[in-house]
Order: sequence, then C-alpha cells, then structure tokens
Amino acid sequence: MSKDGTNRGGARIGAGRKKRPLAQQIQEGEKAMAIPEPVDIQGVEMPDVKEYLSDEQRIGTLYARDVYVETWTWLHQRRCDHLISPQLLEQYSMAMGRYVQIERMVSEYGFISKHPTTGMAITSPFVSIAQNYLRQANVIWQQIYAIVQANSLQPVTDNPQSDLMEQLLGVPMSD
Repeated sequence: MSKDGTNRGGARIGAGRKKRPLAQQIQEGEKAMAIPEPVDIQGVEMPDVKEYLSDEQRIGTLYARDVYVETWTWLHQRRCDHLISPQLLEQYSMAMGRYVQIERMVSEYGFISKHPTTGMAITSPFVSIAQNYLRQANVIWQQIYAIVQANSLQPVTDNPQSDLMEQLLGVPMSD
C-alpha cells in the first residue's frame, strides 16, 4: 500500500521480459517437441471467401479477395492458418483491398483537388483515406504476424510486410 492509503502499485502491464518465439525456444533446446508423423495426411482446403470481399464497386475495383487468398496461403504454408480467426483475416483483407483501391484512385485523379467553395488547390481526400486504411491494415497485420511468429515451429523470417530497403541493405529489422 502506498503512503496515501490507496492500493496502487504492483506489476505493470507489459513489464518484464518479452516471450521468445516457439521456434527459437526449440532451437535453443528449451522445449523438446516430439511431433508424431501423421499416418494419413489430407490437404486442408481454403475456407470459402466471403462475397463482400469482391463485391462490385461504384468506383475502382476491390482486391480484398486476392489479399485474402494470398494471406491464407502464406499462413497455410507456415501451418498457422488455424490460429488466425477468419474475421481477423477478413478485416485485414478488406483494409488492404480498400487501400489498393484508393491508391489506384489517387493515381487516376491525382494528389491535388479543388476546394468546393474557394476553388483553391487542396490535398485530395483520397490521400488521407488511403493513409487511414494502410494504418488499419498494418495494425491488423502486426497482430497476425505476431501470432505466426510466436506459434510457428519453423523460424519465421519472410515477413511480406518487411521493408524492402532494409532487406537490400541487409540491415536487421528493429523491434
């Protein structure tokens, strides 16, 4: 108890050492994993893609279905497709699909718009909309990638969202 009589203190959220990925624990010999070989391996089919991920759009084309398929394939290759909820994957696909759709609109209509009342040049509203969708997609992707990295039996080093320039220069990714 603190001096003023309140019950404050104790462990803080997020305090302490971060958990290491499962693959790293296995490599260091901390966890011995005896994975039995399955007798009969059957392929898992990708779940049906919801219709709203490829609905006809008023302006532009929505590529959420393509993002969904690519992301699910990436998860399936790492045997983590069962760990990610379909809703989270759909949210990521929709946010990234909208980002691509709006970026195409920025390419078509340009970065600058005309103010409706003054007629002066202003930044296109599509630019800020695209930034918001990209931010949302990145937050969701970080959740997905953290789940995969923490639960994959193999080290996960091929983050499709990693910075290309850092890969070219060989600079390790910062946490």
